[in-house]
Amino acid sequence: MQLDQALLDKVVALSKQAGEAILKVYADAEGMEIDTKADDSPVTAADLAAHAILEPVLTGLLDGVPVLSEEGKVPDFATRSGWDRYWIIDPLDGTKEFIKRNGEFTVNVALVENGEPVLGVVHVPVLDITYTGLKGVGAEKITTDGRQAIQTRRIADVQASGGSVGVVASRSHGAEAVDALLGRIGNALGEVELKNMGSSLKLCLVAEGAADLYPRLALTSEWDTAAAQAVVEAAGGTVVDIDLNLLRYNQKDSLLNPFFYVIGDNSYDWESLLRQ
Repeated sequence: MQLDQALLDKVVALSKQAGEAILKVYADAEGMEIDTKADDSPVTAADLAAHAILEPVLTGLLDGVPVLSEEGKVPDFATRSGWDRYWIIDPLDGTKEFIKRNGEFTVNVALVENGEPVLGVVHVPVLDITYTGLKGVGAEKITTDGRQAIQTRRIADVQASGGSVGVVASRSHGAEAVDALLGRIGNALGEVELKNMGSSLKLCLVAEGAADLYPRLALTSEWDTAAAQAVVEAAGGTVVDIDLNLLRYNQKDSLLNPFFYVIGDNSYDWESLLRQ
């Protein structure tokens, strides 16, 4: 199967199935059991149920293309380094948000080719909203009202309209580290609107032009970001590390990302603000 709309539609449908399984667990708040993984992160029956739906179908979707899942067995780098193409999934991104019951959790599915996420689906079960990105085609937001093309916004347009530059950040991580950056952005661009949100929804806000920058100055894993990065890049944005190199995948033994920035407007000179 080629990298095309038909493949993307199959992944969207599969992600929605995983979302439905998550919502069944979410509805039983009193019966929810929370376990702790080896890295001290939480895991619930919803994480495992979504994985059980996604992993076997993706394994058969593209011949010979493996699946790397947060809830599955992670092969060593000697094996992974031979992968030119693979699926990377987080069956339930934002488990802490799921436990807090604030709705800010997602199903993340990405196809990575030679280190670059080229197809991404981010499904938001509580809202029944799905963000998609396909390299060379574009990005969309799918709701119960249908499909809508999305794109990042230009800083010049924000300023021309008298609006505020939008910076989105995590509810849980790295809040102090972004304060100096917010000050520099405010000095250069005027009023800054800070939005707090969990999971990969932060990247999707940049992709749909609801925010302009997401600085992530705390640790994440590759399955946290790959799907939404595909959406951001298909929408006209970019995701770079703190040295402003493109964020790439499966390049080393560790699956932890470096600190990074999600940028909406590639034409703006962010380097003068981000490199200080």
